[in-house]
Amino acid sequence: MSNLLALDTSGNSCSVALLYQPAGQVGQVVARHEAAQRSHTQRLLPMIAEVLQEAGIKQSQLDAIAYGRGPGSFTGIRIAAGVAQGLAFGLDIPLIPVSTLAAMALQAQQAHPDCVYLCTLDARMNEVYAGTYGVDMQAPDLVTILAHEQVLPPSLVAIPEQPFVVCGSGMQVADFPVHIVGQARACMPDMEPMAQHMVALGVAQLAQDKGQLPEHGLPVYLRDEITWQKLPRYQ
Repeated sequence: MSNLLALDTSGNSCSVALLYQPAGQVGQVVARHEAAQRSHTQRLLPMIAEVLQEAGIKQSQLDAIAYGRGPGSFTGIRIAAGVAQGLAFGLDIPLIPVSTLAAMALQAQQAHPDCVYLCTLDARMNEVYAGTYGVDMQAPDLVTILAHEQVLPPSLVAIPEQPFVVCGSGMQVADFPVHIVGQARACMPDMEPMAQHMVALGVAQLAQDKGQLPEHGLPVYLRDEITWQKLPRYQ
């Protein structure tokens, strides 16, 4: 089993998780998750140090780094990608970009199995990020995209054809369709991406040799036009 570090700063919180295997034991996960508005850069590295220390693992023992590649806050996903790149370059290990929305689907599945998951995030400018997923813990990828991730006005969010759970801060955007909330099996508006749920997705990708070179680890914004025009545009 690999030692895998996962990072996420895509929203209002800073989140770090480490999967490691103590000698003679099954794999364990150490995680930190805390509110960190405007302080992601100050908290992320100390939180990484904390989980490594708790696990008794050195950076040199890491086999891969997963990070929340977006969608999410433009600044936040750049921070996670940048820190992950820097660590991976120094350690010469692969990066694993993980969808923040897919990680939310995995989290929702633990509370509400046997559904599909409509995951949303507030994209600002009266829009939402949205994607619909199926989760099968026995499948190689764990999470299957049923409706591709996109950014759109909340009124255009489509209702899944199967029984579904809806989650995430996109539900709190004005004009989010009331009929979607009414038809959902469960609603989880306060859910946000967490690194501990990115660990399993990272392990699944690593097992399929889907790790990337550090220089290929880029944020995913979804928007065609980024608010800060001076920033490079990545798709």
